[in-house]
Amino acid sequence: MSPKDTKLHYSPLIGADQIALLERLSNAVAVSGSEGEVRKIVLAEIKDVADDIKVDALGNVLAVRHARQEPALRVMLAAHMDEIGFMLVEGEEGLFRFEIVGGIDVRQLPGKTVLVGKDHLPGVIGNKPIHHTTADERRNAIPLDTLRIDVGIENGKKVKPGDRATFATRFQQIGPSLIGKALDDRLGVATLIELLRHVPAHIELQAAFTVQEEVGLRGARVAAFALDPQVAIAIDSTPAGDLPRWDGEVSSQYNTRLDGGPAIYVADKGTLSDPRMLRHLYQTAEAHNIPYQIRQPGGGGTDAGAIHKQRAGIPVVSVSIPGRYAHTAALVTRLDDWQYTLSLLYYALERISPAILDVER
Repeated sequence: MSPKDTKLHYSPLIGADQIALLERLSNAVAVSGSEGEVRKIVLAEIKDVADDIKVDALGNVLAVRHARQEPALRVMLAAHMDEIGFMLVEGEEGLFRFEIVGGIDVRQLPGKTVLVGKDHLPGVIGNKPIHHTTADERRNAIPLDTLRIDVGIENGKKVKPGDRATFATRFQQIGPSLIGKALDDRLGVATLIELLRHVPAHIELQAAFTVQEEVGLRGARVAAFALDPQVAIAIDSTPAGDLPRWDGEVSSQYNTRLDGGPAIYVADKGTLSDPRMLRHLYQTAEAHNIPYQIRQPGGGGTDAGAIHKQRAGIPVVSVSIPGRYAHTAALVTRLDDWQYTLSLLYYALERISPAILDVER
């Protein structure tokens, strides 16, 4: 089912401008703790939209659009700007030992091209070639300390320990699919920018573009304390587990899948979603004929894990866009799933009111 076949009515639509913005966000380099490139794009996009904009001590962008009618509800939406990547530790002759920033499987790193430092210097993650490995080495996991980022002798003089690096993947659209690095969570960032442009009159929208999510939800913790919302929604990307099993069947334990619409979290490693917020999302999706899926409870987490524990407690839920191959050099997602997620969140804001807090959990 395509978005044009649903009751989306006046929901914001994703077109060429929104995809172009996502491309810029995806191609930007913003490894945790060094989110400046994405922050610059966000600030340029929202400067004429938000009523108040602040960059806090950690680098979060906190933007508010005030309500234009009463009774108003303070709603925080959070999307993280940072991405997984690498930090240079030490090196010589252009070969650098490095540490991982965020959750990355070392097995998939050898041979990957990377961008290093603020100048995006090209490099490659090198490892011993198969010709020089023993049978035992081929059977065992690759130790991180045997890998090096190779930027060449001349460029090696331009970088130093502490500089970040990330995958050199460039964004592209292939039919219904969007492919790029850091779509976790540049999809959420692009969605939040669009929602800031379309805020219902009765909502005080508190948009938090957060930092350091991939290393412990650090930005969201201080953002939620500063904004003090009444309810909150984390917008993220979640791994799609819809690949076939070895026997050719599709696993029933799929977590989420592409083409299933936005994934609504009941529970993850860090959060039990507020049941009132869950009911509100389910009812909104059904009222507007928007397909959705339940992200199966289990591990992982979003900024919601830090948000809901601030101050006296904040009712929270997460909504994610599913993507294959999360935390690798390229994530694959569907344009329709992104559109349905944007529409669900737009209508959820349109339908929500302070009365949601009067209902028993």
